Amino acid sequence: MAAVKSMNKLYGVCVHAARRTAGLKASRLLQHRAFRVGAVQRQQPFDSSLEKPQFPGASAEFVDHLEFIQPNVISGIPVYRVMDRQGNIIDPSQDPQLSKEQVLNFYQKMTLLNTMDRILYESQRQGRISFYMTNYGEEGTHIGSAAALDPEDIVFGQYREAGVLMYRGFPLDMFMAQCYANADDLGKGRQMPVHYGSKDLNFVTISSPLATQIPQAAGAAYALKRENMNRAVICYFGEGAASEGDAHAGFNFSATLECPIIFFCRNNGYAISTPTNEQYRGDGIAARGPGYGMLSIRVDGNDVFAVYNATKEARRRAVAENQPFLIEAMTYRIGHHSTSDDSSAYRSVDEVNYWDKQDHPISRLRHYMTARNWWSEDDEKSWRKQSRKTVMEAFEKAEKRLKPNIELMFTDVYQEMTPNLNKQRDAMWRHMKQYKEHYPFELFDKEPISQ
Repeated sequence: MAAVKSMNKLYGVCVHAARRTAGLKASRLLQHRAFRVGAVQRQQPFDSSLEKPQFPGASAEFVDHLEFIQPNVISGIPVYRVMDRQGNIIDPSQDPQLSKEQVLNFYQKMTLLNTMDRILYESQRQGRISFYMTNYGEEGTHIGSAAALDPEDIVFGQYREAGVLMYRGFPLDMFMAQCYANADDLGKGRQMPVHYGSKDLNFVTISSPLATQIPQAAGAAYALKRENMNRAVICYFGEGAASEGDAHAGFNFSATLECPIIFFCRNNGYAISTPTNEQYRGDGIAARGPGYGMLSIRVDGNDVFAVYNATKEARRRAVAENQPFLIEAMTYRIGHHSTSDDSSAYRSVDEVNYWDKQDHPISRLRHYMTARNWWSEDDEKSWRKQSRKTVMEAFEKAEKRLKPNIELMFTDVYQEMTPNLNKQRDAMWRHMKQYKEHYPFELFDKEPISQ
C-alpha cells in the first residue's frame, strides 16, 4: 500500500512538472512570436464567404481582365533636394537650419577629403603606394549622411566612403598609415590600400568582395534590435553592387526581421565601366525598395543638406519603428573607378567636366556659404593652403615609418600558434636568412609582438 501511495505521489510530481514545463514553453513561444511579429501585418482570419483573394503571400483584389504591370508604374521616382545648383534653398521649410560652425565643418571635411585624394592618387602614380580610389564628386553623400548618424551607429562601407570615417574623427595619420601599410596601420599591413576600419569609431573594416557587407549589415542590425540598443546600422554600396545576390539577401532579411538599418546606395552612374543603362532596366535602386517592403527615397547626392535630412529622418524612424530604409543618392563619380581604371575609354571628357564644373557638391555648398558671408575668397585660399600642409605632413610621416613586424603575418588567427603555422614561420625565416640580400630587414619594425 505504501508503495502505491509513493507511486501516486511521484506521478503527481511528474504531471505537475510536465505541465509547468509545457506552460513555460508556451510562454516563451508567445514571447518569441510577439518579438518576431512586431509591426508586421498579421494574416487576416480566413472567411470563405468573401469573394476576395485569401492567398497568404500578397494583399490584393481580383480582376477579370488580363493586364501585365508595366516596369515603371509611375513616371519616375522624384529626386528630393534642398538646394539648387547655385546653393539657394528652394523651400525654407526643408532647410536643416544648421549653424555656421556645422556648415563650415561640412565644407572643410569635404575639401580635406578632396585634398587627401589628390595627394594619395599622385602618390600611387609615382609608385609610392600600390593602389588608390578617389572620392571625387561624392563628398556630399559621405558628409551629409555621416553627420546625420549617432556616433554609436555601426557603419558598413563598400570602399568609397572615406569621408564618413573622416567625419567621425579618423585622423589623417591613420588614413596614411593604412595606405602605406606601415607599423602604425590598425590592420597591421594586411589589407589593400583604402580598406579602412576602426573599432573605436564603429566603422567595420572594408573588404574587397563586392556587396558582402550588405547581408552582414542586416545581421548586425538584427543583433542591435534584439539588444534594444537604440542604435542603427548604415550600409553603403554602389548601384553596381545592388545587382549582386547579396543585396537581395540583405534587403529581404532586414525587411522580414524588421531591422533598424539604412541601406545607402551611391548611384554614381557607373559600375566601374558599366553605365547604369547597361546595369539595370528598372527605375534605379529606390524602385526596388517597395518590393521588399522597405520605405525608400531618392535624393540629390550632390546636395549635402538633402542627404543630411533624408538620413536623419531615416535613422530616427529606423530606431523608433524597427524597420529598414533605402536611400538612393544620385551623384556622379568624377574620378576613375580606381588607379587600375582609365575612364576615358568609356566616357567623354565633356561629360566629366560638366559634373566637375557645373554640379559639384563642394561648389554648391560653397555658394550657400558665400551667400551668407560665411566664406570668402581669402578664407578659401587660406584653408586650401592649410589643408594641403596638414595632409602633406601626415603623408611624409607615413612614408618614413617602418613596415609592420614580419611576425605579424602569422598572428591573430589563433590564440596560440598552431604546429603547422610554426612550421611555416620557421621555413620562412630560413629562406629569408639564406637570401637576405633580397630582403631589406632594416625597413621592418622589430618591436616585440604582444600575444
